[in-house]
Amino acid sequence: MGIGQKLMEIANKTKNISTHIDLSIQISLNGLSFCILNRDTNTITYLKHFKENKKLNPFDALDLLKHLFNTEIELQQDFANIHVIYINELATIVPKSLFNEDLLADYLKFNSKILKSDFIAFDSLEINDSVTVYVPYVNINNYIFETFGSFTYNHFSSILIEKILQIEKHAEDAKLYVHINKEHFELVVTDKGKLILYNTFDYSSKEDFIYYILFTLEQLKLNPEKIKLILLGDVDKDSELYTIAYKYIRHISFGARTDSYNYTNNPKSNYSDFVLTQSF
Repeated sequence: MGIGQKLMEIANKTKNISTHIDLSIQISLNGLSFCILNRDTNTITYLKHFKENKKLNPFDALDLLKHLFNTEIELQQDFANIHVIYINELATIVPKSLFNEDLLADYLKFNSKILKSDFIAFDSLEINDSVTVYVPYVNINNYIFETFGSFTYNHFSSILIEKILQIEKHAEDAKLYVHINKEHFELVVTDKGKLILYNTFDYSSKEDFIYYILFTLEQLKLNPEKIKLILLGDVDKDSELYTIAYKYIRHISFGARTDSYNYTNNPKSNYSDFVLTQSF
């Protein structure tokens, strides 16, 4: 992966594990997701989501994570590598030419509510010479650090942007990618393979959803009659989100993961779990 992953490492917990089993954990305040990859067989052997009906806080999310590690048999094996992905709105993209590690809080404070006590991290996106600045959940990092030793972590947007830019590398037109999750979605606009915009929006209705999309197109002076909208994540043709998008945007299609894994149990679709399964 071309992303500069953040590594937490502890000297007295150096791993001596012969397994080739990797675990990726997706952390959201709407729930947790887990993906296990057997590298010997190139097989995703476990892919499971634990969604919550109400939005959690980071402390509740940690309690849920501990509970699942104690109750899910598949999560109680030894892992060679553990990777954590954080999904939250506390992130922004900064061109590498303008990036200064001493100004992390300044990058976030204009579009996110952060506290002085927040720990701020960053991912380097080599594919387009930019940096994702974000707030991981320190209590979860500390728990995994103390329980398993070294692990890597990234923001969800870093992986999403990298994968989309890989797909769009030789494109000759503009695209609007929308990755849909419960109660929020990520929006990525590219033009001729270049990143034009990344943003994330909360929504509670289909009207919210289409409003943010059309507003973005208007601000970027992109024509809904011409732009190609590509949907990823938790959506299908029967979804009210698809229906309302199709009403206003002429060209809509579903994306596809680019992995070559075998699956013990197939994902919901070819475009679901787009980031989680491609995070290894």
